[in-house]
Amino acid sequence: MVMTRLVVLLVIVCMALVFTSCGSSDATGNLSAEDRFELGKKKFEEEDYLEAISDFEIIKLQYPGSAVADDAQFYLAECRFNMEEYLFAAEEYLSLRRSMPASSFVPLAQYKVGLCYYRLSPKSSLDQKYTYRAIDEFQAFLEYYPQHEMASEAEAKIKELTAKLAKKLYDSAELYMKLGRYKAATDYFNSVLERYHDTPYADLAFIGKVKSLIVRKKYDEAKRDVDLFLEKYPNSHVKNEVEALKREIEEHLKTKSAVSTSKDRIDLTAKK
Repeated sequence: MVMTRLVVLLVIVCMALVFTSCGSSDATGNLSAEDRFELGKKKFEEEDYLEAISDFEIIKLQYPGSAVADDAQFYLAECRFNMEEYLFAAEEYLSLRRSMPASSFVPLAQYKVGLCYYRLSPKSSLDQKYTYRAIDEFQAFLEYYPQHEMASEAEAKIKELTAKLAKKLYDSAELYMKLGRYKAATDYFNSVLERYHDTPYADLAFIGKVKSLIVRKKYDEAKRDVDLFLEKYPNSHVKNEVEALKREIEEHLKTKSAVSTSKDRIDLTAKK
C-alpha cells in the first residue's frame, strides 16, 4: 500500500515537472528579440556561456534584422572568446564586421580579432602563422581606428609580436653559429637587422653579425659595419662591446697588413 502511494506520488511529481518544463519552453519560445537578448546577456554575465550562445544564435537565425542583431553577434563572439575558443571567436567577430559594417561594435570587434590571434601566437621556436595574422589584424585596426581607446594596446602588442619574430630569426642565427655555419649565421643576423631593426634583438644581431664576419676573416666588412654602428648609435647600451670588437678587428687588420708587407718584401727580394 505504501509502495503504491509512493509510485503514484512519483508519477504526479514527474508530470508536474514535464508541464512546468513545457510551460517554460513555451514562454521563452515566444520571447521578442530584445527580451531574448537580455536573457542571453544575463547568462553571459553569469558566465553560463553555452546557454548564452544558444540565445544569441536564436537571435542570429530568427531575428537577423532586429535592433539587437549586432549586439547578439558581438556577444556570441565574446562567449567564444571567454571560453578560449579563439578561432571560433575570431570568425564570429569577422562575421560581425562583414555582415554589419555600420555597427558600433565593429571597431572593438576588429581589435578582438587581433587579440584572438595574439592569444594563439606560440613561443618563438614554433610556427608563427598566428603571430603574423595577429600583427596584420592589429595593423588593420590602427589603420581604420587610430584614435580608438584600444589603439595604444594594439601598438604595444604589435611591438611584442614583432620582437617574437625577431627572436625566432636571432635564435636561428645563433644556432648556425654553434653549428659552424657562419655564412648562414651572417645571413640570418642580417635579416634581423633589415626586418626588425626597431626591436631589442637588433643590437644583439649586429654584434652576432660582426662576430660571424670575424670568424670568416671578413675584417674589412666587419670594420665598416662597426664604424657605421658607432656613428649611428653612439649611445647604444652595447657600445662597449662593439668598441671591443672594433679593437679586435683592428688588431687583425694590423696583422694582415704586416703579413702582406712582409710578403711583398720577400717577393721583391726574390725578383732581385
